[in-house]
Amino acid sequence: MMNDALSKEKGTETITISRAEYESLKEQNAELSQQIKWLMEQIRLARHKQFGASSEKSEYSQINLFNEAEATADAQAAEPELTVIEKHYRKKAAGNKDRLPPDLPVETIEHFLSEKEQSCPECGEALHIMGKQVRRELKLIPAKAVIVEHIKYVYSCRECEKKACHVPIIKAPVDEPVIKGSFASPEAVAHIMTQKFVSGVPLYRQEQEFNRNGILLSRQTMSNWLIKCAEDWLEPIYVKLHEQLCAREVLHADETTLQVLREPGKSAQSKSYMWLYRTSGDANMPIVLYDYQPDRSGKRPAAFLKGFKGYLHTDGYAGYHSDLPEDVVITGCWAHARMKFEEALKGLAEKDREGSLAQKGKRYCDRLFRIEKGLKDISPQNRQKKRQEQARPVLDEFLAWLKSIGPAPKSGIGKAVFYTLGQWKYLERYLVDGRLEISNNRAERSIKPFVIDRKNFLFANTPRGAVSSAVIFSIIETAKENELNPYAYLTYIFKSAPNLDIEDPEQLQSLLPNNAADWCRIPKRAEKENADETDEY
Repeated sequence: MMNDALSKEKGTETITISRAEYESLKEQNAELSQQIKWLMEQIRLARHKQFGASSEKSEYSQINLFNEAEATADAQAAEPELTVIEKHYRKKAAGNKDRLPPDLPVETIEHFLSEKEQSCPECGEALHIMGKQVRRELKLIPAKAVIVEHIKYVYSCRECEKKACHVPIIKAPVDEPVIKGSFASPEAVAHIMTQKFVSGVPLYRQEQEFNRNGILLSRQTMSNWLIKCAEDWLEPIYVKLHEQLCAREVLHADETTLQVLREPGKSAQSKSYMWLYRTSGDANMPIVLYDYQPDRSGKRPAAFLKGFKGYLHTDGYAGYHSDLPEDVVITGCWAHARMKFEEALKGLAEKDREGSLAQKGKRYCDRLFRIEKGLKDISPQNRQKKRQEQARPVLDEFLAWLKSIGPAPKSGIGKAVFYTLGQWKYLERYLVDGRLEISNNRAERSIKPFVIDRKNFLFANTPRGAVSSAVIFSIIETAKENELNPYAYLTYIFKSAPNLDIEDPEQLQSLLPNNAADWCRIPKRAEKENADETDEY
């Protein structure tokens, strides 16, 4: 047996300890090694989040707005040539995305020789025009303001003035203003809204830009215009869209944080939430709705989706499972599951990644996405059948593998396995109906414009402003999903709504995106530009 005797052998010390001490030290060493491994995973993940490429591929994902011009410029690239084809311009180079709309006005400037210069330098005889060379430029004119003065003439009958006791007085008809007693125009309100909610330009920057052009328009006035128009004209449309959204059978949901400074009962630093609900790919008229709420409670989606019966795509947030009725069937997101394995893979040293458990798990997810990509263009019925044939065996194999490996719970791969197994019944649900999608990326893409704009305006001042922002964002994002120009669509609403009885369902229906005027629609292009990102997360 071992004892605690100390002996010296060739200049080194050998310590003899008991078996119990040896096992204890061995256990401590394994525990410390596991902690070091976990800490190294966290360091590598933190480095990747700070310096690594985004997993969502985008040509703009690594461009800082400050040096955007330097980052995107290419001194070696040839300037695209524009040529007239059927009275519109088209570039010759096939690889460039530059396009000019066919109805763009053309300003022609002709350059002639002076009379003195129209003599031949050799013989002195008069020169004649033998041809011409054309150079085309794209001229951009900054937005300019004009005063629109509405003069309403009043008519009366001269003959009745002479002979009759009653003189009819008739006024020329004129459209109702977008805000009574205000100098706001439909175009002005639509411009301010699109600058803030599409281009991400806060009101204080717009105020500065107006001031530089000699227009003293305060952000307080602009805020009043936005809230008033949102409440009077956009909110009834929002309510109608909400009604139609809940009548669908397949929806997507997501949520993100929002800071509201003056919220009753809460500090200015506390978090509020902007919830996002939208239709799926099977809808003829896509609908995207935001809903501001003071918290992330599961009762929020339950209240908003009251009356909805069908499938709801979500991420793994538990709030979607607590308060929703049984008529709402949750469908999980494989993009989030795949991301867990990807994070586990990034947490490993590069030499340890090949053949690792994290890589194997990620490859199972990749196989499912590749199968789904091949089924994109077939009918829902055929898609459901093909999924059973192709994806079901992969899922069964993946589940058996997940249950067999037993990784350390706190490790990156352990978290990925725990998440996937915990979400499994929701993740495999997309197989039951061909209308369902493998991921919730549709909602992720729809909430992204709000997240990007939030970096510019940072917070909402009051709950009323947050509600108005949710309504405006909803109308704008729904317009974009229906291939409408947001500025044109908002202008159409603000010109039409004041002259309608919007409490009449039929008249209100005329303001919905699918009934918008043709001039609101974005011109069709020969090839779709700025296509949606793929489901490869």
